[in-house]
Amino acid sequence: MTAIAPTQHHQVQLTIKTQGQSLGRFTNQVQAAVQAAGIQTGLCTLFVRHTSASLIIQENADPDVLADLETFLAKLVPEGSFYRHSAEGPDDMPAHIRSVLTQTSLQIPVMNGRLALGTWQGIYLWEHRHRGHQRDVVVHISGV
Repeated sequence: MTAIAPTQHHQVQLTIKTQGQSLGRFTNQVQAAVQAAGIQTGLCTLFVRHTSASLIIQENADPDVLADLETFLAKLVPEGSFYRHSAEGPDDMPAHIRSVLTQTSLQIPVMNGRLALGTWQGIYLWEHRHRGHQRDVVVHISGV
């Protein structure tokens, strides 16, 4: 009978400084967390601890893709004085809606000690507010 290795867990919080409405790639920081965990096979879960920013996996080679995504979402969820919630400025409620339409968490398999992303995939924090913020992303890696 072969003994099964117990599942290991590793958790770290990344603080990412944003530059206002934009998509910031942080794939390398997540990969570094995976390598530090020493897990060869498992799952990496990311969670952004904010309601006006989101996480996506997207094209990492052609910046036009990111620009088109930003343009599309701005047209889909416009700013304006027609929202009730405006205590933090005209970009606040649209930022909340944009985060609902995208994602606040991601799960990525870990294979051979690395994120199992495709060649053209990168992990991005999408800041939906006009001014920059410090955004916290919890990275939880589990496996063997």
